[in-house]
Amino acid sequence: MRPPSFFGTLGLCGSVVATTSSPSVVDTKHNVTYNGLNRNGVEAFLSIPYGQDTSGANRFKPPQAFVPKRGSTINAQAYGPACPQPLGEGFPPLTLTNVTAISEDCLHLNVIRPLNVTSKSRLPVLVYIYGGSFWTGQNSELATQPDGMVLESVENGLPIIHVAMNYRLGVWGFAKSDALKSEGSENAALRDQRLAIEWVRDNIASFGGDPSKITISGQSSGGLAVGMQIMAYGGSKPAPFQRGICESQALEPGITGNYTLNAMQAVANYVGCNSTSLHSAATVACLRNLSMETLEAAEEATYSDAISYNIGDIWLPSVDGDFLPLAPSQLIAQHKFAAVDVMMGWCQDDVALFTDTTIASAAETRAFLSSYLPGLSNASLDGLLALYPSSEFANNTDNTLSAEFFRTARVFRDVLMTCEPVHYGAALAAAGNDVYLYEWNQTILDPILAYLYDAPPLGVVHTSEFAYVFGNISHWDTQGYPYAPTPSDYALVKRGSRTWSTFASLGVPGLKGKDTFQGFGTSFPKGGASAKNGSFSVFVAGGPEEGFSAVDGPGAKAVVAEQKLRERCAYINSAEFIAQVRY
Repeated sequence: MRPPSFFGTLGLCGSVVATTSSPSVVDTKHNVTYNGLNRNGVEAFLSIPYGQDTSGANRFKPPQAFVPKRGSTINAQAYGPACPQPLGEGFPPLTLTNVTAISEDCLHLNVIRPLNVTSKSRLPVLVYIYGGSFWTGQNSELATQPDGMVLESVENGLPIIHVAMNYRLGVWGFAKSDALKSEGSENAALRDQRLAIEWVRDNIASFGGDPSKITISGQSSGGLAVGMQIMAYGGSKPAPFQRGICESQALEPGITGNYTLNAMQAVANYVGCNSTSLHSAATVACLRNLSMETLEAAEEATYSDAISYNIGDIWLPSVDGDFLPLAPSQLIAQHKFAAVDVMMGWCQDDVALFTDTTIASAAETRAFLSSYLPGLSNASLDGLLALYPSSEFANNTDNTLSAEFFRTARVFRDVLMTCEPVHYGAALAAAGNDVYLYEWNQTILDPILAYLYDAPPLGVVHTSEFAYVFGNISHWDTQGYPYAPTPSDYALVKRGSRTWSTFASLGVPGLKGKDTFQGFGTSFPKGGASAKNGSFSVFVAGGPEEGFSAVDGPGAKAVVAEQKLRERCAYINSAEFIAQVRY
């Protein structure tokens, strides 16, 4: 998701705290040595190539595995370049690291592990897929640096290894046309991710990992990527992972719409690769012959006009008949997905950050949602808005944000971040998988947003969980940011981070006798039909009402019951609504 227009820019550069010692891993099967570094009490192996250079004739094509020469040594002591994307500052405080170097030779991954691990350790592995609207992102991002998570897992007695990949973005990863489809080159980014996960499966044992205990996780478009990996190939191929975590996305409206095709046409027009049809092989050849700098400039120049159509998410997965053989909604309905246990969730005020803060009337609410969901009929939009009466929302205390703003943000959140995971999760549970839903309800970001952008309090917004689950809350003590974590925040760092790593270790998010979330049960009945009348449960993570809650009725916490998720998600997840929002 892309932050709103009031966001300025501010750059931060992460630093590596290293010692003189250099841990090494020897892959005896291939006779390859990886030299890493010690930092922050963990061992880091950075920028390990898993895929070949994607430039030239390989541009847009499925990635090819990188195979190091036998007897070679790979220096894995520094981050490599990011995949092509805009250079410069990101969106602080959601990101804390500048993009300073890009290259089409970017398919690298980082392995972070505890000290004293050997090839016999067989530790569970958590593989992370970054978000950023499939437009920005890099595995060197300080906000998601996993050192703290790994250290917390060790203290919890259930140590894990963490892996983070780079993958192609924008036109580089989601180029779409009939010619690309015919050569099997759509969804290049998703194929990059798959190749990285397969590299982990095939190589992580040398680093002390267990290839039979791999959890993939991602946030925002990274969460969408996890959702796509679960349904890859319609479940017809064995998945190279056993569990998944989707944070603030698992699906997205518009995947079967024209956003990506329109973005592709705009890029082709901008660079003059439009003498023939967009869908021709000649157009693909023209785009492949461009320099990286020319193509990147074209996608940046055309992006600003296109983002208004889908709040920033215009480069989306394609139904290509292969990686995604059918529309995601069809794959879900037909239970064509991998048999994996999942944890899925959202932040309480997730998309308030991406909602127009000037909205002040019911007409403006309708206009915003109509623009975001252009395929929704007037009757369906009427029905949606009727479920969220204006009277249930109020202005904030100093009237800087209207009741209609909060109404719009809640509808927007439920459509994108909440009800789609509920829909997907119910299907996974009905197929016999364990599904755990959560709502994140604590943040340190509000005062930082106010400091950076003079933004009014927006609540528990997108990425609020990062400071806790990655065990890295101290990373926001920088650049003069307002930084005053409470004892409650420090305690949540431990519970949150250890819950994520416990799920990676054991497939359950909470464990008695461990400092994890307690009472975090499954959200749906396992196997057979979904819960009676569409009811389900959710764990409130953080905040004054932390704990497991039904969505309504006697077992519901007030913070959950007031959201009326059962009836609202039933409408948003209806077949008619899904058909109109196009996924």
